[in-house]
Amino acid sequence: MKATEVPEITGAYLFEPTPYADERGFFCRTFDADVVRSVGLDPDAFLQDSLSRSVRGVLRGLHLRSGAGEAKLVRCSYGRIFDVVVDLRPDSPTYRNRAFFDLSGETQATLYIPAGCAHGFQALTETADTSYRIDRPHDPAEDVTIAFDDPELAIPWPLPVTSMSQRDREAPSLAEVLKQKES
Repeated sequence: MKATEVPEITGAYLFEPTPYADERGFFCRTFDADVVRSVGLDPDAFLQDSLSRSVRGVLRGLHLRSGAGEAKLVRCSYGRIFDVVVDLRPDSPTYRNRAFFDLSGETQATLYIPAGCAHGFQALTETADTSYRIDRPHDPAEDVTIAFDDPELAIPWPLPVTSMSQRDREAPSLAEVLKQKES
């Protein structure tokens, strides 16, 4: 497994496993504490694992947490997703940068998203399972959502949106969220 720093987002990493394939299919390690530790992250900091299943065109996000934020490891374990990270850490040298990833069950690559970054994805296959490993217990009172179609972010979502949550559909713009943070 190799770890590669994401140039667009300071502190973000892409962990790419080495699958061993044969006539039965494949096997690969999707988490390795030593590799995580080698880039300065604490592998024991992750407290929750979650899984979402989406159908083609479903869009989830853009989400982040207020307060101390939430770091996470994200992997598409089955199918394929278009994954988006937006750096919203005011002190970061990559503040407001965006990065896009094609995550799939074929590669089993895992994306580390630092606390303070917004995250969202769109399912590109009929079924897409997305796994999350999160470093804090979920507190719904800290949930923040940003409009997926905010023109300031200009995210090139690859498919028309077929479904999204009410919360995501009614999300405020990035400017509105930042204004609320300042208050």
